[in-house]
Parts: sequence; C-alpha cells; structure tokens
Amino acid sequence: MPLLVDLAGRDFAVELTGSEPPEPVDGGLILPPGRVAILHGLADALFYRHGQNSWSPCGWRRLSEAPLRIANPQRRLTADDTVWDDPARHHSSAVAALQGADGRVLLLGSLGLGTPRLAADHDTLVGWCEDDGAPWFIAYGPEQEVFAHYAEQLAERLGSSDRRAGNVWCTWYAYYEGITEQLLNKDIAELAGLPFDVVQIDDGWQRTVGDWQPNDKFPSGMRALTERITTAGMSPGLWLAPFIVLPTSATAREHPEFLLRDADGEPVVAGHNWGTGYWALDLTHPGVQEHLTRLIHRVVHEWGFTYLKLDFINAGAVPGVRHSGAPREQAYRDALALIRRVAGPEVYLLGSGGLLLPSLGLVDGLRSGPDVAPLWTNYATDDPSDAMAYNAVVNTLHRLWQARLAQVDPDIVYFRSRLNLLTETQMSWLHDLAAICGFKAVSDPPSWLGPDELQRMVTYLTEQPEIVQEGRYSFAIDGRAVDFTAALNPGQQYPIS
Repeated sequence: MPLLVDLAGRDFAVELTGSEPPEPVDGGLILPPGRVAILHGLADALFYRHGQNSWSPCGWRRLSEAPLRIANPQRRLTADDTVWDDPARHHSSAVAALQGADGRVLLLGSLGLGTPRLAADHDTLVGWCEDDGAPWFIAYGPEQEVFAHYAEQLAERLGSSDRRAGNVWCTWYAYYEGITEQLLNKDIAELAGLPFDVVQIDDGWQRTVGDWQPNDKFPSGMRALTERITTAGMSPGLWLAPFIVLPTSATAREHPEFLLRDADGEPVVAGHNWGTGYWALDLTHPGVQEHLTRLIHRVVHEWGFTYLKLDFINAGAVPGVRHSGAPREQAYRDALALIRRVAGPEVYLLGSGGLLLPSLGLVDGLRSGPDVAPLWTNYATDDPSDAMAYNAVVNTLHRLWQARLAQVDPDIVYFRSRLNLLTETQMSWLHDLAAICGFKAVSDPPSWLGPDELQRMVTYLTEQPEIVQEGRYSFAIDGRAVDFTAALNPGQQYPIS
C-alpha cells in the first residue's frame, strides 16, 4: 500500500504491506505490522545502526561508508545477530535512523517483538520482522526529540524501569576468574564504610558455567558471603549466565534434552568464550523452566542475593528448534519474565548481552557496550565489540536515549594506576560518561589504591551532578562542558593526558 505521509512538515513516500492506515501519535505515526519501505530522499545521509545486544556495535556511519558490523564470524556469533548480517548494506536491529544535511533525523523503530530488522541505502529505509505482529513508529525532527518519542512508545507498550543500582563494586576487573572467598573477605572489610551500595561477585565463583553451585574456592558457601556483605552495610550481587551451559557441565551431560538444537538435531553453539563454544538452553522446555526456577529461588531466597547480573542472555534468542515452537524473541522474553517472577520485584536485574525490546519492563538495567578493559584500544584488533575502553565509550554514547526505558550501564570506571594503561584523559571520559548514565561501578580493590586515588574515588562516588545534554556528544556536568567528540575520532584514540 503506497502512500505519502507528512512528518513535521515534510512528505515521505511510504510503502506498507499492512492494510491499516497510519495512526498519528505524539511526535510521529504508528504504522501497521508488516514490511515498511520509505523513500527517504536524504541522499548520502548518516545512518544510525543499533546493535542487537549489549555488545553489538552502535553508532552513526555515512551511507557512502562501509557498514558498521563485526567482521569476524566467530565473534559475530557471540556479540550480534548472525542471521541478518549484511557486509554490503547498512543494517540495524529494532530501530534505525537517518540524518540529512539539515540535521533533522528520520527514525523508524519497531514497537514489539519478532526480531525486527532494518536496512538502508541512498534511496530507501526498510524495516521488516522475522515474525510479523508488531507495529512500527516513524518520526522526523530533532534527534533527541524523535528518539525520546520512540522511547515513550516503547515504555507504553513493553514497559520500563526507573530503579537505580546505586554505586556498585564488582570483582571482575581486578581478579577475573581468579576470585576467591579469601580475597573477597579482605575486600569486603576494606569496602565497609566506603560509598558503595552493592558488592557484586562476578564470574569465577561457580563450579562451571551451567552448574551454579560454589566451587572449592568458596568453602563457606554463598549464604555466608551474602551475610558478610550485608553486615558490612552493602547489598550482595551475583553474576550468572542462566541461558547457557558449557559442553563439559554436568547440566549439559545429564540433561541433553535441555539444549536448544538446530534442524539437524545438533546443539546450537550460541557463542565462544572460556576457550570453547558454549551451548544455548531451550528456554521453552519445561525442564529448563524448572531449572531456572530452582536456580533463581536458590540464589535469591536461599542465598540472599538482591542484585543479579544476568550475562550472555542474548543466547536465549539465537535461532533453533524450540520445544514450544515459540519465536526466538518471545522465548527470550518469557524466560526473563520467569526470572523476574521468581526473584521478585525488589531484586535489581541487570541484563548483559541483553536485547532491548524483549527485555523492557523486566530488567532494571542494561549493559550498553563491550567490557571496558584497562586499555583504550588494542593494536591487535579493530573489532568494535572487543573489550576495550574506546568501544565501551562509543557504544554507550549511542545508547543513552535508552535511559528512559532502563538504566544504562556503561561498565566500570578506573581510579587505580596499578595494571592500568589508560591515561588521565581517557579515565576522565569514563568517569564523565558513568556520571551521565547515573550508573557508577568500580572494580578497584581499596588496597590497590594510593591515598590520592582512594580520595578521588570517594569524592566521585558521593557526587550527584546535574546533567544537561547539549548535543549528540556534548554535555554540561554541573555546568562543566564535556565533549566526547575527540574520544570518538579514530585519529585521536590516544590523547595526551
């Protein structure tokens, strides 16, 4: 159905496969489910690419430039949606936008589930879904306004959260998988009295990924750990990867029926980490649902954790043959809803590797980029999803509009000089971006900090600055001008401190 639509005084030619007429709403139009094609007339515009999950690259590229994507197939399987990858055409997940020469932005975004995808060239902006059923939102105008109107529509249909995590201390960037009960007990004692709200234990506490019981490095058990954190005046947090298992795990060996399988009956490899491919669980299988129920009940109601970092959850939406036949994004959302129901409304849920639309209304926060890492870039890779501070900053800046829907987690900031290759300028960018997000997390053990570093950390954590966004990359933080443009310039990735 071809038609002309008026958006903010400009006509766009639109072709719809849906038969319902466009519905005017605040800031734009609702288009019916089905394929949407827009003759945009914006020539060599800037294209906004939104990544499928937390680690997928986000940002603006000119249509005449190469598409923003993950080139390495193995890494792309881990950190994006391999099904709709396109090496030649600009593509996006859930939402896309074009900015013309006058600075105004044309936005097209899905308002529901169904694995919505978008693509653009010099003539058209196109949106479609694997599973039709969700309407689209289209808007044209100033960038911040069109993204705000889109977020309002998403919140109305899928939900949102305004909960805040508080100041978080986590184990990962100090100890990685080498965390032990002995190290943690020492850190908890040193953290007591500092302005932290949460102590979060990351990967390394479990027997293996998929077998969620404490390993031999935690002989006192997890309940003793939560009691120690609570006594120190903070809330206990825990890392889980509930939607995946390693092939060597007891869960995978003893319950092969739990595994998501492909059309040939083979387990689906959902990504690569820990030196191997990991398998996805079939979240629609009754046995897996019972497994998740027992896991979350044990972690929250028996052990006492009130903050859960749910990692690698994009694996819940990889393609496969599911027990119930449910579409992949619906299976993902239903499993998150189960976790929320069992955990209860008071537990803070942070999604890492999360998909935006099917997570809304269920999680309180979403990681916004790759692991930050104590180095700006890595000479050995230009992968936009690899762990480095530059990638984390780029991705987070381009997801800030999501703050109306869930807390944007930019990952941790650094104060230490030990085991840290970041310059003062680079660390200040991380500090300012975390303040803008209102999500301040640190992984520096207090014993690693000198007196000046410790005082800087305490001062930073206690500040609650007023934030005003003045442009795409420019902000005022308590009146101080902050511009991230230099941080995003590939020729200036190593600024002088």
